[in-house]
Amino acid sequence: MSFPAIMVLLVAITGLIWLVDRFWLARQRPANENEPAMVEYAKSFFPIILLVLVIRSFVAEPFRIPSSSMLPTLHIGDFILVNKFSYGIRLPVINTKILNTGSPERGDVMVFRYPQQPEIDYIKRVIGLPGDTVGYFNKTLFINGQEIKQQAGEKPAELAGMIAPRAELKQEQLTEASHDILLDPQRMSMEGEITVPEGHFFVMGDNRDNSNDSRVWGTVPEENLVGKAFFIWMSWNWDDGGIVWSRVVVQLTKVYLTFRAACVVN
Repeated sequence: MSFPAIMVLLVAITGLIWLVDRFWLARQRPANENEPAMVEYAKSFFPIILLVLVIRSFVAEPFRIPSSSMLPTLHIGDFILVNKFSYGIRLPVINTKILNTGSPERGDVMVFRYPQQPEIDYIKRVIGLPGDTVGYFNKTLFINGQEIKQQAGEKPAELAGMIAPRAELKQEQLTEASHDILLDPQRMSMEGEITVPEGHFFVMGDNRDNSNDSRVWGTVPEENLVGKAFFIWMSWNWDDGGIVWSRVVVQLTKVYLTFRAACVVN
């Protein structure tokens, strides 16, 4: 059973106990008699569980990065927050959209349910939107016939030990804002061209030659969307068993600078 399903079940059980006691059991209980322990627990935990469910379902949900497919953007051990209302408000468990609040944009780092195993969450970058023709040849993207430019970048020291020494870092200009990708010149890449169906999205990992993405299993249907990743709130080094404070500080600095720039504009 998934975590959202467990949360919904706990809300239903604790809420039912509270309601039964409120409108039936409490009226039959002598005034000097204490509430049963089960009722006390239900009344205490119901609002907490309900609040957690609402936040995780409709506001933001934490995720942990388990693989290197999004290097250098996301590292193994990064803990991220995902905006749950970026791509529409959905009911928990059944994932039915009840309110349209937006759609993925090219360049978004998106969490979605893996089409081949919907119980597993994946995270990739949105490359192609519905109707786009996406090509990948000679480690270069082409969108609607236009080559997506790349510029050589310098590999940060923090990537040492995470990637092959021969890996090359490039800056890709997919949107107005560029992002970093990794290419392995000695590794073959799956090439081809596809037109993205309506209601679907083409996604790729930033670690282009070490990513299981739309080049392998196809596009992501709209009903599988979970949300947009927007913040790394912690990073844990599993080898050393400690917090990677440098990444946390960098993320907090970015948030501060973004907030400061917004204040200046306003």
